[in-house]
Parts: sequence; structure tokens; C-alpha cells
Amino acid sequence: MNSTNNTGFEHLVAIMARLRGPGGCPWDAEQTHESLKRYLLEETYEVIEAIDAQSPELLKEELGDLLLQPLFHAAIAEEKGTFTIQDVIETLCSKLIRRHPHVFGDMKIENSAAQIENWEQIKKNEKGDERKSALSGVPPHLPALLKAQKITEKAARVGFDWEHVDQVVAKVMEELHEFEEAMAGGDNGRMEAELGDLLFAIVNLGRFLSINPEEALRKTINRFQQRFSHVEDALHSLGRQLNETPLEEMDRLWEEAKRLERMDEKQ
Repeated sequence: MNSTNNTGFEHLVAIMARLRGPGGCPWDAEQTHESLKRYLLEETYEVIEAIDAQSPELLKEELGDLLLQPLFHAAIAEEKGTFTIQDVIETLCSKLIRRHPHVFGDMKIENSAAQIENWEQIKKNEKGDERKSALSGVPPHLPALLKAQKITEKAARVGFDWEHVDQVVAKVMEELHEFEEAMAGGDNGRMEAELGDLLFAIVNLGRFLSINPEEALRKTINRFQQRFSHVEDALHSLGRQLNETPLEEMDRLWEEAKRLERMDEKQ
């Protein structure tokens, strides 16, 4: 295949067509919109991992892998005669221009908050009667914490929100108390409901403080894994196993890992 006369993007589209076409790759040719869903999610999370690693080279590679996914879906759609990758691009261009009248038109926007409000209003006008609820438009398959954040953001935009952060903290403490009561009662169904309420209140607190709860929890999980690995490595260097070590000693190594983290942050 000669790419001399192609732009990089045209070359990529041509490669995708070749993979899906006669004499191409059997695996690529077998894929459907449904079979590719898992890869779209996996590649998204790998991009996030590359951002966290602060590696431009890794991010470049992972963004390429993510870019492959819409190309794949567009190629499948083109084969079915529904739309092409050019249609996808033109639809996106039109949407960006339409939803930024302060850039491509005469509208004046004071700040990013006003832009978000205007963006939502434009979306609502575009959807018409399709979105009847202020909470409509949140993808059902989002991770639960992220979905809760989106729901509470939409509720807040129509005035369903607290005025001060101490009110949100008080709600968290109230839900914690109700969860403790449910635990004391031993009712699993009520415990599940109250734990859900507690998590939802914590998500609200994060939103109120402009902290992404999904991101916050993901970073905590990463820190837990790093500290746990430190404990494992320290014990293995002594020829010992986790299940043979008293909890007090594992706690000591855990605190040591935290101290090392703080030292790294200061450097």
C-alpha cells in the first residue's frame, strides 16, 4: 500500500479498510460494534494510566490505540451503509461550532461556568422532547461513582443543591449514623441501602468541593497497591510470607511506605 499521496489520517483509514477487507486480518474482519465495546473501555482506561504515569511516549501510543476504536466502528458502519468516518468528523465539527456560539458567533460568555450552563441549554434544545427530565442524558453504563457525580451535577444545575459545604458534611455524617444503625440491626438489605446512601452523600461532597470521586478513589487504590507491594517486598526480602507476619509488623511496614511516599512528594 502506497501512502505517499495520503495524509496520516487517510493512511490510517486505508489501513483499517485493508484489515477488514478481502485478504485482510480474520480477527479484524469478524469484529462487530458489540464485540468491540470492551476494547473501547479498556483503551480508555489505558490512556488514563498513561496520563498518571506522566509518560508522553506511553500517552502517544495509548491515544493511538484509543483512536483505533472509532475508526473501527466507523469502518463497520460504512460497510453497512449507515455512515462513514467522514460523517463522524463532520457531525463533530458541526456540534462544536453550534455549541460554542461565543467562539464562532456573537454570543458573550463571562466564564467557564456560564459556558457549561449555555452548553447544557443548547443540548436540551437539540434533544427537544427526547429529554424530559433534568437528570436525562447520563449514560446508564457509567461506573457508579461517576454516574452519581453526573446525576448530582444535573440536579445542582436546576437548584437542587446545598448552599454550604458544612451542610454536605452534615449529610455525610447523618448517612454514616444511619448505616451504623443498620449494622446494629443486622439487616443486610437495609445495610446495603444505607451504604449506598452514604456513598452517594460522599460523592455529593466531592462534587461540592470540585473533587472527582472516581479519580479520588482510583488514586487511593493505586496508593494502596503501592503500599501493599512495599509490605510484601520488605517481608520477602526477609524470607517471610504475609500470612506468617503479625498484623502489628505489617502496620509498621505500611506506615514506612507512607513515609517514603511523603519523602518522594517533597523531592
